[in-house]
Amino acid sequence: MKLLQIAGLSLLLWLVGCAAPPSAPEAAAPVGSATAKPAADASAPAVIPGGPLAPITAADAASRAVAQLQPPADLWERIRRGFKMNNLDNDLVRQQEQWYVSRPDYIQRMTERSRKYLFHIVEELERRDMPTELALLPFIESAFNPQAVSSARAAGMWQFMPATGQYFELKQNVFRDDRRDVLASTRAALDYMQKLYGMFGDWHLALAAYNWGEGSVARAIARNQKAGLGISYLDLNMPNETRNYVPKLQAVKNIVGNPETFRTELPLIQNHPYFQGVTVSRDIDVELAARLADISVEDFKALNPSAKRPVILAAGTPQILLPWDNATVFQRNFEAYTAGQYASWTAWSAPATMSVADAARRIGMSEADLRNVNAIPPRMLIKAGSVLLVPRSAKVQDDVTSHVADNGQLNLAPEHVTRKTTVKAGKRDTVASIARRYRLDVGEVAKWNEVGTASAFKAGQAVVVYLPLRAAVHSTGRGKIKASSAATRTRKASKTATERR
Repeated sequence: MKLLQIAGLSLLLWLVGCAAPPSAPEAAAPVGSATAKPAADASAPAVIPGGPLAPITAADAASRAVAQLQPPADLWERIRRGFKMNNLDNDLVRQQEQWYVSRPDYIQRMTERSRKYLFHIVEELERRDMPTELALLPFIESAFNPQAVSSARAAGMWQFMPATGQYFELKQNVFRDDRRDVLASTRAALDYMQKLYGMFGDWHLALAAYNWGEGSVARAIARNQKAGLGISYLDLNMPNETRNYVPKLQAVKNIVGNPETFRTELPLIQNHPYFQGVTVSRDIDVELAARLADISVEDFKALNPSAKRPVILAAGTPQILLPWDNATVFQRNFEAYTAGQYASWTAWSAPATMSVADAARRIGMSEADLRNVNAIPPRMLIKAGSVLLVPRSAKVQDDVTSHVADNGQLNLAPEHVTRKTTVKAGKRDTVASIARRYRLDVGEVAKWNEVGTASAFKAGQAVVVYLPLRAAVHSTGRGKIKASSAATRTRKASKTATERR
């Protein structure tokens, strides 16, 4: 009986201790703020309250939030629980809602596409304590298409411009474009938005800056301050695209928040990871990697969209993403693979500036195949030092080095189409002086005129030279050059086009 009394007393003390009010939490600091404090260490010992125990009053209980023990039923519910941004409610939002609701097929395609990436984005947002509305931003930017490219050359789900991508350490080289990479671009996008929120202290202004540029938003705010006007998102004078940017996000937020109200059905997206990373220790063809993972090439590229060529270079991309259940399949098949090389492609650096045909002959492949695999347009030269993807022979054992995999670039220059032209030699003109004047090779000038390299020309003698088409000239005397009619027309047309721009 005594033992039962002691046990009952211990249980009562434990229950009352759990009900004791905790110390008041500190006010949350803005995301990215220097005053923000890290979360408490989960490994720290539990704090046992001391002193007399006091019951929680009804008023205390009503003023406290109750932690939800039931996890979200699906990812959409998890996103709803993390909404933190102030709502917009105006005609622009209504217009955007109507636009989306009138296109159910478009919403279906977007949301189906997003199922591969949303869990990771939500995880990253929660880890940074950022509003989960931002997980919906790729719907606005790219319709969740990691291969999307805008007319302004922005690329990927988050639509990074080349220079902004470089600023946020997104590699862009001949083998890969990390603006399209699922993990790297998401990290960079959230870094950028945290930076913008730190600058403007308002998520709507941060989003405007993400779309329009931080400098443009800062100048718009400065103009309004000078004029004594408001500086909120709705107060600023901005381009129509930016004016509609946050209303678009608000419209998608409203649809996700209350799909029944808009008679919209969202596809079920489970609240668990879609993919996991797998280490790649050797260069491997994209087609082989997909086959070893037992998935289609299309599905492989959807998770690894940064790959620009038909091979993954281990030194530059040491990790690939695979559907959760296929990662183990890939690892098992990769280790058991004995059918030959993992990669049938390697990198080759051009030793000098050369034509595509010349490079193809040196490598031992057709010009058409070399152009196709390296996306080389017609009438272009390959500049010295350029890195090209070429077939890998069975004798090549080493994989591509990290320096080449991370920094390889394909630099092209336009081919010069030459035209046979005659110029009049001046007094004391020689083969060498003509060659210097038109930046030609002395031997070539001598060959064209069937004379020796040390020969001199008579004053007024017609000298044959081959000049680039746009620079083809006829001389009216020494040092006096008149452009050919074709070159003149080209220059005039170019000038007119420049004036129109």
